[in-house]
Amino acid sequence: MELNLKGRTALITGASRGIGFGAALHLAAEGCHLHLASRNAADLEAARKRITGAHPVNVTIHALDLSREENMLKLARACGPVDILINNAGAIPHAPISAFDDKSWKEGWDLKVFGFINLTREVYREMCASRRGVIINIAGLAGERPTANYIAGSMGNAALMAMSRALGAEGVGHGVRVIAVNPGGIATERQTESLKARAKHKFGDESRWEEFATNRPIKRLGTVAEIADVIVFLCSDRASYISGTVITVDAGASVAI
Repeated sequence: MELNLKGRTALITGASRGIGFGAALHLAAEGCHLHLASRNAADLEAARKRITGAHPVNVTIHALDLSREENMLKLARACGPVDILINNAGAIPHAPISAFDDKSWKEGWDLKVFGFINLTREVYREMCASRRGVIINIAGLAGERPTANYIAGSMGNAALMAMSRALGAEGVGHGVRVIAVNPGGIATERQTESLKARAKHKFGDESRWEEFATNRPIKRLGTVAEIADVIVFLCSDRASYISGTVITVDAGASVAI
């Protein structure tokens, strides 16, 4: 399917690894030029080399602490007008409310919640003025199915879902689509490292980490490529009637009984 993305420019945060990098690689395959942002300059450079080695696109990297509002403003100005924004940076720690102090809560939300808000504010304004653009917010299933052991993440994801719905309903009148994507269990580096640690603790053998996915309807984790394919489609004009909604990509895990 021709997605007509060639020549467009995308800004992706949390782009050096995992879902962010997967989305970047797939957008590059469609001919998109890229701005990649995350904290680690070496990881970003490695990501740029992999992408440009495979696809003839321009890739600019931005090594910044994206939890700081001034850096989000700096990033938006450095990139200039973009056609696509994918907010992906951040992971809020798991903890119950009794074990999550104000400092930890604020640090998690400064990147995953306020980071999304601050960058969206700048880019959304520019997109509405030019009457064209797509914003994808990578939230998480806990926003739909909150749990007490992940209270800060559940609340943060729910806030990002609400922002996406509200701006997505308003933005289409200005030519701008806004969508949230809730990935299920995806075999990113972070996820597999966590599951290997659990397997080592429980079984004494980290190679058995995939056993923790057997309770899912599909009996496995999703791949980064599978979630990236969805994101890239949503960025394209083929998805022009999709805005103000949340797309769950979890092979039915969130609704399984």
